[in-house]
Amino acid sequence: MLKVPEHIKTIKPYVPGKPVEELERELGITGSIKLASNENPLGPSPLALKAVSEEAGGLNRYPDGSCHNLKSALSQKLGLSPDKLIFGNGSNEIIELAARTFLEPGDEAIMAQPSFVVYPTVTQAAGGKNIIVPLKGYRHDLEKMASLITDKTKMIFIANPNNPTGTINTREETGGFMGRVPEGVLVVMDEAYFEYVASRDYPDSLKYLSLGRSVLILRTFSKIYGLAGLRIGYGIAGAEIISEMNKVRQPFNVNSLAQKAALAALEDNAHIRKAKGINEEGKEYLYSELKALGISFIPTEANFIYIILKEGNAGLIYGELLRKGVIIRPMGKSELRVTIGLPEENKRFVEALKAVMRNL
Repeated sequence: MLKVPEHIKTIKPYVPGKPVEELERELGITGSIKLASNENPLGPSPLALKAVSEEAGGLNRYPDGSCHNLKSALSQKLGLSPDKLIFGNGSNEIIELAARTFLEPGDEAIMAQPSFVVYPTVTQAAGGKNIIVPLKGYRHDLEKMASLITDKTKMIFIANPNNPTGTINTREETGGFMGRVPEGVLVVMDEAYFEYVASRDYPDSLKYLSLGRSVLILRTFSKIYGLAGLRIGYGIAGAEIISEMNKVRQPFNVNSLAQKAALAALEDNAHIRKAKGINEEGKEYLYSELKALGISFIPTEANFIYIILKEGNAGLIYGELLRKGVIIRPMGKSELRVTIGLPEENKRFVEALKAVMRNL
């Protein structure tokens, strides 16, 4: 029998949510709404949809392996040279590329819990050791994370805003933390939801890049740009870091439709403003309704809300909401995460939740 390395055998694979169609077949329902995956309910920019349609006739050709046009446009938008950018099949691939490039067996990577589940998976897959630090007040405990840095530490993952809690670490906290990180440690700043942030205390991660620090900033077109189905994200880092990561990046890793759609989406600032406005309105509505129900939650800087239940019956509530055609994400015995949707979707979630709570 084929021998599987122990560090691969013991990985717990990511379990995605079931497609809406499959759930509806299983439960015998129709007209479900999905508020489980932090997608933009507004959908893609019309400019992106037009670009995809126009590009479809050229699918017999391989995509641009260097994402030249998109890289050029994004470098101008960010005020950076193109050699500081790398693109991937979602920002997930950038995380994996970083682990494959910079981790050796036995190296340590520090990360929070709960946070994005991909961090421990890619670390373990590279033969590294996960150093897990529980959240403090539902936020990254940067002081504790800094205290655990050793000569074996090679990477530190910080999701800001954090998924699943929607919390951020401030400019001051981040500055203090970075002051304690030695050279030779790559700080991965995952900013998948940064376009949604309203707080003025949010740190400017590009500042650390300009200072020559070893940082890798992750961003994506999956969230506010509404292109989750096309899988395209990007990383920002020093040219030397990007150059090394490109050595392990597969050729043609970003498809041509994704490149064209992302390029067009960058130009549609009105669509981004509209998406952010819908999110802010939905956030305030859900805050109000959850408070009225006496349900605790964590104020968010992203497009989802982390709900905390005193009774420890998250699984039961999740299952009952499913039967009412409302799909959210269970996060533990007492925690749920709900994506902020369109107004009618938010209202339907609230009405379903009220009915479930009455029946408990």
